[in-house]
Amino acid sequence: MSTTPAPTGLLSPALLWTTIGSSVLIFLGAFESLAVTTIMPTVSAELDGQSLYALAFSATLAASIVGTVTGGFWADRAGPARPLLTGILVFLVGLVLSGSAAHMEVFVVGRFLQGLGSGAINVALYVVVARLYPAALHPRIFGLFATVWLIPSLIGPVLAGIIADTLSWHWVFLGVGVLVLVAAGAFIPSVLTLLRMPKHGADATSSRWVVPLSLVAAVGVLGVSLAGELGPLAWPVAVGALGVAFVALRPLFPRGTFRAARGMPAAIALRGLVASAFFAVEAFQPLLFQTRFDYEPWAAGLILTVGGVAWAVSSEVQGRLGDRVGHESTLRLGTVLAVTGLLWQLVTTLLWLSPPIAAIGWLVAGVGMGLIYPRVSTVVLAHSAPGEQGFNSGAMSIADLAGAASSIAIAGLLFTAFGGIEGGGFTAVFVLGAVLVLLTVPVAWRVRAQS
Repeated sequence: MSTTPAPTGLLSPALLWTTIGSSVLIFLGAFESLAVTTIMPTVSAELDGQSLYALAFSATLAASIVGTVTGGFWADRAGPARPLLTGILVFLVGLVLSGSAAHMEVFVVGRFLQGLGSGAINVALYVVVARLYPAALHPRIFGLFATVWLIPSLIGPVLAGIIADTLSWHWVFLGVGVLVLVAAGAFIPSVLTLLRMPKHGADATSSRWVVPLSLVAAVGVLGVSLAGELGPLAWPVAVGALGVAFVALRPLFPRGTFRAARGMPAAIALRGLVASAFFAVEAFQPLLFQTRFDYEPWAAGLILTVGGVAWAVSSEVQGRLGDRVGHESTLRLGTVLAVTGLLWQLVTTLLWLSPPIAAIGWLVAGVGMGLIYPRVSTVVLAHSAPGEQGFNSGAMSIADLAGAASSIAIAGLLFTAFGGIEGGGFTAVFVLGAVLVLLTVPVAWRVRAQS
């Protein structure tokens, strides 16, 4: 009896179109996210929607949590094909709504649908990897995902600006929509294969509470993000919203995640913590360079490019190394580098050192992130039974989303409370990043790969 040999590379005939389609979808999701940041001032001015400016961002983030959790449980019950296709459809409808919007309210609804769809797409893709790719290829495919996610940081803002100036901001969304259809077409062979695979039903009792809990968690994260607009009530609202999010999120993570239990729970906790630290500092780096050193916006943004390139290259290197370097060793090295880079940023801020010196630290931090992110994904799938892949991958994505959103919101409150640009605002933010990244050290040493 003949058997089909296992694929030996990401571009093997059996995986070629899946790899292409997955990479394009991730690239487009990242591009859309960065493009919105670039063109939002133009959109809000044209649609007279300044009052809804922040909501256009936070609604997408909140919807991503709901999409991630719902898509993860659906993938566990029925396989990843249906949530993937549904997520693509919802994301596409959101792009069309935002791209054709004549009113800011419609634009925000489109952004909400984009978040809902992208959350389902991302978690479904993790399950696709688990079902179709051999375990030996997991470090490489997750390294590729990290690379294509970061490429838009190099070209996204400039390209979006050019499209908005030469055509219209509407085409930033509509053009992405056309490419999403192309990427969906690449998945047709994989979808047919996945639909023929046996299903692994999730626990119906626990599934009953998935959507309500994710909605409550989304409201909590949204509350933290919007607390800064409430003046004297900012801190009480932020603390209360964090408490609500914590209570709602806890059942959506594997048991032991919040205490970093050894194994997969520690891996998910590690990603949430390092995302919280890295993105809180990243959000204020360009502002620091513009206000303290009088850099032009494009020049101040170059430090983000430095970190993005370092992240992408590091992800690709760890993927090529594969199992030759153990998962635990890779994660610990990445953690040490991330800690070093973020502490470097704090020191350069305290001593008013020049931006090129700060860029060295951010490069080191980017290398650390490139080692951590794909290897955590590999460890999580290695610990996941077929009926748990969607839930565990969703928990990992939620740790990124909720951790980064909450830490950025808290960083904004600290920045204002400590005097902003003229006072110690930057120092307060970078101290927050340093504290969060130091918490990753004991957690990284509790990660264990599946034996």
